Amino acid sequence: MAAESGIARRLEPVRRLRGKVSLPGDKSISHRMAILAAIAEGETFIEGYSESADCAATLDCLRRLGASLQVAGGGVRIRGVGRTGLQPSAEMLDAANSGTTIRLLAGILAGQPFETSITGDASLRRRPMRRIIEPLRQMGATISATDDDLAPLTIRGGALRGITYEPPVASAQVKSCLLLAGLFAEGETTVLEPVPTRDHTERLLGAFGAPVICQGVARTIAGRCLLQSPGRLCVPRDFSAAAFWLAAGLMVESAALVIGDVGLNPTRTGLLTVLREAGCAIEVVNERLVGGEPIGDLQVNAGTPRPSQPLRLKGALTANAIDEVPVLAVLGACFHGVDVADASELRVKESDRLALIVRNLRAMGVEVEERADGLTVPGGQHFRGASIETAGDHRIAMAFTVAALVADGPTTLDDAGCVGVSFPNFFTVLEQLRG
Repeated sequence: MAAESGIARRLEPVRRLRGKVSLPGDKSISHRMAILAAIAEGETFIEGYSESADCAATLDCLRRLGASLQVAGGGVRIRGVGRTGLQPSAEMLDAANSGTTIRLLAGILAGQPFETSITGDASLRRRPMRRIIEPLRQMGATISATDDDLAPLTIRGGALRGITYEPPVASAQVKSCLLLAGLFAEGETTVLEPVPTRDHTERLLGAFGAPVICQGVARTIAGRCLLQSPGRLCVPRDFSAAAFWLAAGLMVESAALVIGDVGLNPTRTGLLTVLREAGCAIEVVNERLVGGEPIGDLQVNAGTPRPSQPLRLKGALTANAIDEVPVLAVLGACFHGVDVADASELRVKESDRLALIVRNLRAMGVEVEERADGLTVPGGQHFRGASIETAGDHRIAMAFTVAALVADGPTTLDDAGCVGVSFPNFFTVLEQLRG
């Protein structure tokens, strides 16, 4: 990790960023590959597995459930125990700060003939879990939770039955949880998505021999599927991590950045759509498919058109770009503004991200209007150096690091180490690009 958690960091403005950006492996895909490899038949080598703290938590939980794991050679080697081979953990599982870990593993644990408890850090224990508890109970699992909504969760699985379920909120984690539980259920399990969300789970289930049928808004998996390891998988670089450098490349006066091997799954690249609709087309080169996922290289330099209109997010586009809202708010303030709607889900992330975005923008002298489900930031504004409150949220820390690069005067993050949740080498990369 580039910095210890809780350690403040002083940031100076820059006039130049040059070079090739090295990104971590995609966090969302890494979680899913490891979980499926652990319950598959055969051995899987996952090249480029994310070094984030979140993905390390998933590996730790799988190891405690009896999976054989070895981190070596630029990736993770997992010897699967098969769909019925997991064992009870001798102690409570710890998902740390990772909502993906606890929600996806809950789907797997719901199908096990034993009881498991799983918790997380203080932040994770404040995040809502009823959204997975209710449908898993409908499938036949017995689950207890604090206030019937919060971790720790105690899950006794067993004989599950397939259901058809429409989540009240658009969530790839909820969808994935239920599709994974569906692997252990009698009959078919169908999730009806209110709006499309990232589809990494569907793609990977197919790669492991358990195809998901996609018809309109319905995602259906047949129960009792045999999972077979594809042998070797390669994790694309994390698009959500790339977003900070795209914004920095557009905002810093003299920037020329190449961001290589980025995952370009269309259910993840809403930020590129938002920019394109505002007149800013990021150049994408060397596009190709790796392990069923599209990837390519992103380039931003002096010749890249800057946004010429406000950035606008609502509906399905907000769901697609939900992780990029903090940095889009920063970017919009610098150019022609941003308007974000249908983003109430940001209230229950690692922090209340909407409130923190607003608080920190105002600390930096930026005008912003906060709403229950979004915000509006007028354009053409300037950032002043300030003290930034991260609340231990990695995306807030990185978004306001980008703002600090073009601020008038130095900026201080109260917790630089929280970037390790998703991008441990973030500040090392920044220093390299500064030259």
